[in-house]
Amino acid sequence: MRNLIAFPLLILGVILQSSVVSQVRLLSGYADLLLVLLAAWSLQERVDSAWHWGAVTCLLLGFVSNLPLAVIIMGYFGVLFLARVLQRRVWQAPLLAMFSVVFFGTLFFHALSFIVLRFLGASFAFGEVMGLITLPSLLLNMLLSIPIYSSMRELSHWVYPLEDQV
Repeated sequence: MRNLIAFPLLILGVILQSSVVSQVRLLSGYADLLLVLLAAWSLQERVDSAWHWGAVTCLLLGFVSNLPLAVIIMGYFGVLFLARVLQRRVWQAPLLAMFSVVFFGTLFFHALSFIVLRFLGASFAFGEVMGLITLPSLLLNMLLSIPIYSSMRELSHWVYPLEDQV
């Protein structure tokens, strides 16, 4: 029952990503709302459904994105893996973990996308992609990470309440 909250939230996230967030550009880069959302959700300590959220996100993005589904799956599950590892190790500094996951997750996802698109025949120069797409996207993702982390923290407290200790 707790996992049902994922469907409306992720559908809303995909709609916002494809209609609003992708139109807010810095140079040629834009924020990845769903990457930041998944990172924030999976860093919450009581959450045990992060992998389910990742699977639903990948399926929803597979419908609206032109990237190959394998890139989406590997990219987002790589972010989830990093977040779950850091959640166990850096539990005393959650915002540091959030910034780290968003930073390395964005770089990993963009590098993976660049490699696959280059392999499929797109002619991009690595320096231009880094300067015009990846770094501005990284900045926008970092700006989104604090409010999304706090809202996901509140949502996780609502979905997974603390039990009263006697």
